[in-house]
Amino acid sequence: MDREVIIVGAGLAGSEAAYQLAQRGIHVKLYEMRPKISTEAHKTENFAELVCSNSLGGDHLGNASGLMKEELRLFGSLLIKVADEFRVPAGQALAVDRTLFSEKVTEILKNHPNIEIINEELKEIPMDKIVLLASGPLTSFELSQNIKNLTKDEYLYFYDAAAPIVTFESIDKEKVYFQSRYDKGDGEYINCPMTEEEYNRFYENLITAERIPLKKFEEEKLFEACMPVERIAGRGIKTLLYGPLKPKGLTNPRTNMRDYAVVQLRQDDKEGKMYNLVGFQTNLKWGEQKRVFSMIPGLENAEFVRYGVMHRNTFINSPKVLTTSLNLKEYDNIYFAGQITGSEGYVCAIATGLMAAINIYNRLEGIEPLVLEDVSSIGAIIKYITEEKKDFQPMGPNFGMIRDLEGKKIRDKRERYNKISQRAIEYLKENFPEYIK
Repeated sequence: MDREVIIVGAGLAGSEAAYQLAQRGIHVKLYEMRPKISTEAHKTENFAELVCSNSLGGDHLGNASGLMKEELRLFGSLLIKVADEFRVPAGQALAVDRTLFSEKVTEILKNHPNIEIINEELKEIPMDKIVLLASGPLTSFELSQNIKNLTKDEYLYFYDAAAPIVTFESIDKEKVYFQSRYDKGDGEYINCPMTEEEYNRFYENLITAERIPLKKFEEEKLFEACMPVERIAGRGIKTLLYGPLKPKGLTNPRTNMRDYAVVQLRQDDKEGKMYNLVGFQTNLKWGEQKRVFSMIPGLENAEFVRYGVMHRNTFINSPKVLTTSLNLKEYDNIYFAGQITGSEGYVCAIATGLMAAINIYNRLEGIEPLVLEDVSSIGAIIKYITEEKKDFQPMGPNFGMIRDLEGKKIRDKRERYNKISQRAIEYLKENFPEYIK
């Protein structure tokens, strides 16, 4: 069989897959249409660009996303290795300098002898080749039509949003304080405290601010994990106090009391020059973002280096069309990975890219596909996106999809989650030593 694989898309999934195959001696043709053709969300021409948050989520074994990262480390994930290298302070989360991260991944892939970069838009899928479609949720129109013809199924979609970023030097340090929630960390977050009066005034301006209208012919669908802050606010005046503005776990050192509301900012680059507003994904017009978010104490004179944006994300009906090897049931030479599968978030994109690559390599070598059970986080997400269900919506890693522990039920959630994680790691090491790096 031809030992050449075509990968479409150099995002997180495509970049990880290209590296894994190339490292195994497979020649990879990696198609990336940027910079010739850009998208509404991307800002650079680098591979593995993080277009929304700079956080890859929790990085401890009491967190399902943290477990998935540890599993990826065991499998020798390039992107998790680079993320560890360029991490920035974020408490118990793995956040990165997004510029250095994507630049490093781009450098590695461009200099790999088994990877051929093709900066063109692939409009038609070659049916005589093994192809991995990792074109992401912003797949081009022509390729989308080609995929729809293959899957014989309408695309599903939701709307995703990104948060604004401000410069550190423009934040009023006299009004904010550094602290991690529940002191889990070294005080990496900047906290902007609000009194009840300040919160109410901010809330009224937020819910009445002018938004960018969605196209009339599209039904509005918002993914819960990336719900715009103004939409959360629209559910009730106190909703934000249990969401992105929750004061729980924080004590203002100036008053030794809990504030009424708190906006948190997280470091976005290695040098600490830029911070993003945590949980402030938004679809407000840019001028309105400047006006309303400048009402936050400490951000009155903030310099916005990037405003929040909102874009349509597309995914296939994976449970209906994909196998557990991540290839199409009808056309088994066509594989999918990343957010286009309905696996949500950065880490799931990396995981599906890695698993698709391993299974493509196994196919070329005549080896049985690698199918992980749902005792692991990676196995659980692949089961979720390939097991038939009536109402399929994107989902990221969580302990609810991982198989329960057998025997006595552990009531303490932290202890239970840690034991689930320990079981997953032991399962991988014992059963798949040939894959562990």
